[in-house]
Amino acid sequence: MKQNKFNIKLVLALGSCFLGLFVNAQQLETLIDEALANNPEIQKFELQYKRVSEKVNEVNTIPNTEFGVGYFISEPETRTGAQRFKVSVKQMLPWFGTITSRENYVSALADAKYEDIVIAKRKLMASVSQSYYNLYANKAKQEVLSENIKLLETYETLALTSVEVGKASAVDVLRLQMRQNEMQQLKDVLSQQFLAEQTNLNNFLNRENDVAVTMVDSLMMPSEHFEINTENLALHPELLKYEKLYQSIEQSELLNQKESSPMIGFGLDYINVSERPDMNFSDNGKDIVMPMVSVSIPIFNKKYKSQTKQNELKQQEILSQKQERLNSLETLLDKAIKERISARISHNTAIKNIKQAKDAEQILIKSYETGRIDFNDVLDIQELQLKFQISEIESVKTYYLQSTIINYLIL
Repeated sequence: MKQNKFNIKLVLALGSCFLGLFVNAQQLETLIDEALANNPEIQKFELQYKRVSEKVNEVNTIPNTEFGVGYFISEPETRTGAQRFKVSVKQMLPWFGTITSRENYVSALADAKYEDIVIAKRKLMASVSQSYYNLYANKAKQEVLSENIKLLETYETLALTSVEVGKASAVDVLRLQMRQNEMQQLKDVLSQQFLAEQTNLNNFLNRENDVAVTMVDSLMMPSEHFEINTENLALHPELLKYEKLYQSIEQSELLNQKESSPMIGFGLDYINVSERPDMNFSDNGKDIVMPMVSVSIPIFNKKYKSQTKQNELKQQEILSQKQERLNSLETLLDKAIKERISARISHNTAIKNIKQAKDAEQILIKSYETGRIDFNDVLDIQELQLKFQISEIESVKTYYLQSTIINYLIL
C-alpha cells in the first residue's frame, strides 16, 4: 500500500512550473496545501479509511466461549452418589489460517479505500487550480475592460473637440459614451462573477467566503510544449483502485475457502456428586470431569459454492469497469492535449491581431492630427481590439485549465 501512496509534493513541484511569475502574491501551491489540510471531503475519506482499517482488530477474534450451569432438580442416583449440578465450558475454533484470511481480506479492502483518498486529493488539487485560473482570467478581463474604457474616454475627448470645430457629430460622442456604459456593465458583471468564484475557492479551503485571494499579475503562455508521458495513465489511482478491489475479491475467495472448512471445539464438563451416607468406598462422592472434543462440518455447503461463483463474477465485473474507466480517461487525456494545442494556436493568432489592431489605432490617431477621423472606425477598431484581448486571455486560461487536467491524469 505504501508503494501506491500519492506523492503530493512531486505533483506540486511539477505543477508550479507554470507559475514561476509569482511575485509578492499568494502561491497556488500554498492554496493547495491549505485545501489538502482543511478540506472536509478529504477528512471524510481519511476517516473512512481509518474505520475500515480498524476492522482488522474486529475480525482478529474467535467465537465466544460458551459457559453453562445446570442444577439437577431430581438428583440422578449413581453408584458413587447423587449428581447435584453440572458446569460446562466450550470453545469453538475456526480452521487453521481462517483468522489470518479475514485480516488479509479486511486489509485488502482498506488498501482499496485508501485509493479514494488519493483520488480525492488529486481532484481537489485540480479543482483549486482550475478555480484559481478562472479567477486570474476574470481579473485580467476586468483590467482589459478598464484599459478600453480609458481609451474610449480619450476618444470621447477627441470627439468633443471635433464637435466644437464642426468635424464630428454629437451622435459620435453619444455612441462612444454608450460603448463605455456597455463595457462598464461587462466589468461590473465580471466583478460579481469574481466574488462567486472566490467563494467557490474559499470553500475548497474550508474558510470564510469573503477571504480575499491575491492573484499573479500575469500568466505567460509557455514557449515550449511539455512532454507528456501517456503511459503514466495506467498508474492513475482511479485504475489502481480497481486492481485493489480485484485483489480484495481474491482475498474474499481465500476466506470463503477457509470458512467452508470444519470448526474444531474443545470443552469440559464438571458434575458435582454427593457422597452416599450409607456406604464407604474409595470413589464415594467422587465428582465427574469430562473433557470434550467436537467438530462442526458444513455438510450442506451450497452457500460457499455460491459465494465462489459470486466472487468470479465480481472479478469479471471489476475488469470490465476498469477497462471502461481506462477508455474514458484516455479520451479525456487526448481531448485535453488537443485543446491545449488549440489554445496555443488561438493565443498566437490573438497576439498577432492585437498588434495589428494597435497599428490601426495609431493610424486613426494620426488621421486626427491631419483633421480627419471617423469615429465609426474608432468603435470598430476598439471592439476588435477588445475581442482579441479577451481571446488572448481565454487561450491562456484554457491552456492552464487543460494542463491541470493533464496533471490530474498522468502525474
